[in-house]
Amino acid sequence: MAARRPPDREVVPAVQKLRIRYAKRGPLRFSSHRDFQRALERALRRARVPMAYSAGFSPHPKISYANSAPTGAASEAEYVEIGVVRRCDPDALRAELDDALPPGLDVLEVVEARTPDMVARLEASRWRIEVPGADAQALARAWQSLCDAETVPVQRMMKQGPRTLDLRPALLSGEISDTGSLGAMLEVTVANVTPTVRPDEILAALRELGGLPASDPARSTRLAQGPVTDDLLVGNPLRVDREAAEPASA
Repeated sequence: MAARRPPDREVVPAVQKLRIRYAKRGPLRFSSHRDFQRALERALRRARVPMAYSAGFSPHPKISYANSAPTGAASEAEYVEIGVVRRCDPDALRAELDDALPPGLDVLEVVEARTPDMVARLEASRWRIEVPGADAQALARAWQSLCDAETVPVQRMMKQGPRTLDLRPALLSGEISDTGSLGAMLEVTVANVTPTVRPDEILAALRELGGLPASDPARSTRLAQGPVTDDLLVGNPLRVDREAAEPASA
């Protein structure tokens, strides 16, 4: 846990917000969202980032998380926003914070927030689902069955008990490729709806509705998260912040 600021200390407002894209790789894909929160707060202290804190008796560092990948899934596109009380160079902070985090939690990009509400730009995710031992044609047929279906129901255990979710409205596009002796792979664009569609639920639907044979456990990686492009891929939500920082050409 981050060190608590004494409650009688003056609250210093944030003078800059920084948006961070990080990856979750290798064994660290099994870390939970709470595990990452603890690791990030420790890394911010090690890197001596001048964090802004909330007011109140138990102040917290000003950190906002968005659409974290589920435990067990790797990701190249996780996002977090922090507030600081002194201006920081984004590139220097990226290097320092990356050094302070454990290998497998890798800081890829840091930009100054220059546009409102980045979360609204996280419209969809692009997932790669690797299915060991699967035949590419069988995977393609199973995927087409999902695309042709009016509904794609899956069961999820919620706090209130089991709930049936319909995946079909969130499935925007998908492409199948053959990975040879390793099996087959699906790259799929999924709208970031509520509740969020998980890659293991897509795989379950491919098996239950599409008839895909069972195989060894699949491996999922979020490749991108951001606005939906015209070709139903996913863009970089930090691009507009970078462009806003660039001086206008003469």
